[in-house]
Amino acid sequence: MNVTLSETLANRESGFSFLVRNFGAQEERFRSAFNIVEGAISSRAFPGCSIAVTSHGELVAHKAFGRFTYDPKAAEVSTSSIFDLASLTKVVATTGMAMILYERGVLDLEAPVAAIVPEFASGVSDVANRRREVTLRMLLTHSSGLAAYEKFFLRVTDRADFLRAVVAAPLSALPGERAEYSDIGFIILGVALERLADEALDVFCQREIFGPLGMTHTTFNPHAGLQDSILPTANDVSFRHRVIQGEVQDENASVLGGVAAHAGLFSNTEDLAKFAHTMLNGGRPIVRASTVDFFTLRESAPIGTSRALGWDTPSAPSQSGKHFSPRSFGHLGYTGTSLWIDPERQLSVVLLTNRTWPDCENQAIKQVRPAFHDAVIEAMGKHA
Repeated sequence: MNVTLSETLANRESGFSFLVRNFGAQEERFRSAFNIVEGAISSRAFPGCSIAVTSHGELVAHKAFGRFTYDPKAAEVSTSSIFDLASLTKVVATTGMAMILYERGVLDLEAPVAAIVPEFASGVSDVANRRREVTLRMLLTHSSGLAAYEKFFLRVTDRADFLRAVVAAPLSALPGERAEYSDIGFIILGVALERLADEALDVFCQREIFGPLGMTHTTFNPHAGLQDSILPTANDVSFRHRVIQGEVQDENASVLGGVAAHAGLFSNTEDLAKFAHTMLNGGRPIVRASTVDFFTLRESAPIGTSRALGWDTPSAPSQSGKHFSPRSFGHLGYTGTSLWIDPERQLSVVLLTNRTWPDCENQAIKQVRPAFHDAVIEAMGKHA
């Protein structure tokens, strides 16, 4: 059933469940998990980290580790420190917007992208005909046939030129043939959503998601007053030629002005814990439980996909570790961020780092994430 704006506003006045703070016993309970993070910092997997764990409506762990950089004089990370979320933008902002528009009857998942973004399939060639087969569902499930990534930032200099280039990006596979994670697809999805809503992504998400959930530290393009609270992500010596702090690390998102459907969102662990709690609480007050269930259920096609609508689900081996249930959903971010949510356990785990400092060469986060997630669930009891 579609939900009107008035129904959404009414929903915000009732049934909202606040996240209860109850992490007084975290040092003893999660010592093994904390040791993994502290060891990762010592081995220079990343300089700084903040974590949050929710369980059955309670914030049961909330702790910060390390410093902003490897400099021993650098500022210490706190639980209120802000991180560049990278691709967590895809689920917290873009998929959140898609869920709301779907529930209101504005978003038809089977609609061709070209019906909303005509320039995506201009012309009469066979290539254009194939592009007309790409649906909004395919963009959300990374099965559109679009390539994973392209360095558009090396050949365009502003948002208008960027969008012209991205909608002309070639297909690397037939639509629906295979699942291939695609930043390009999500950028185009963002264009489509903004046209459907007749509103910019950042404006829509602030009013419809971040504001209602009290996510006061979540934003695109953080204002200058927040810079000292934001961990740097890179010493960019090849493109922007400066330390990247308080601006998006992703170069394509940078050319897009910092507001993009694939990257650009900044937040902290408390805000993301609120968002995760909302997903576990049936989507209230932003969407209905049926919408959350629908968007987070793994797709049946293409064969072998782990993707849901916007979200990912655990697949062996998974960055979520080995204990999250099959109904779990989550996402990763290039800067070393992750969010995993398990509705069967009523559990969520937020792990934010700046593993790209000072550059993106270090891949140790791939070992840290699953080990940390396993330690958290084992600390609570595998059947918590």
